[in-house]
Amino acid sequence: MQFNLLGAAFAGLLLAAPAWSETKHDHDHSHDAEAEQIYKGYFEDSQIADRPLSDWAGDWQSVYPLLTSGKLDAVMQHKAENGDKTAEEYQAYYEVGYATDVDRIVIDGDTVTFHGENGPLQARYTYDGYEILNYEKGNRGVRFVFAKTEGDAGAPGFFQFSDHKIAPGKADHYHLYWGDDRAALLEELTNWPTYYPSSLSSEDVVHEMTAH
Repeated sequence: MQFNLLGAAFAGLLLAAPAWSETKHDHDHSHDAEAEQIYKGYFEDSQIADRPLSDWAGDWQSVYPLLTSGKLDAVMQHKAENGDKTAEEYQAYYEVGYATDVDRIVIDGDTVTFHGENGPLQARYTYDGYEILNYEKGNRGVRFVFAKTEGDAGAPGFFQFSDHKIAPGKADHYHLYWGDDRAALLEELTNWPTYYPSSLSSEDVVHEMTAH
């Protein structure tokens, strides 16, 4: 009798399993759809949350040298095949957007080192809140702001991350805005130096860019 009861219970679990699996599957699809909407800039204020600097910890390379050396040509072609500009027009657009002389950034704890033409500049930073930007086409963006607390005089007083995320989570790439005027940085919409992990090869970066 006990065996039969256990057998019936086990059979019940087997019968229930597909329903659980379908529920989890549906949930995963729902989560993916929500993440995609956030990536595109459509979200509620209530979904935004403060983020720690550790979300961007690591060693990062600028993609500007990859663009100017022709190593992102496949990305421009991919965009042309799926967008409303030619590959040459996308190239020109990103040459303005990616332009920077800071080819490497290292973030370790609260210390950030900017490697540029004049050598490394290093400073410590603390979180200074976030700002919501409204764009002309109706979507929005969130910039997470950090302020300098001490360090090299030449290091920027502020920098702002934008990485298509609006809540805590490890960044896989980011756009960075920096300078000494916090408010003025929010007005910058045409130049957004972009960084990917330094461990990635140019082929890896192309793969990451064409995946979106």
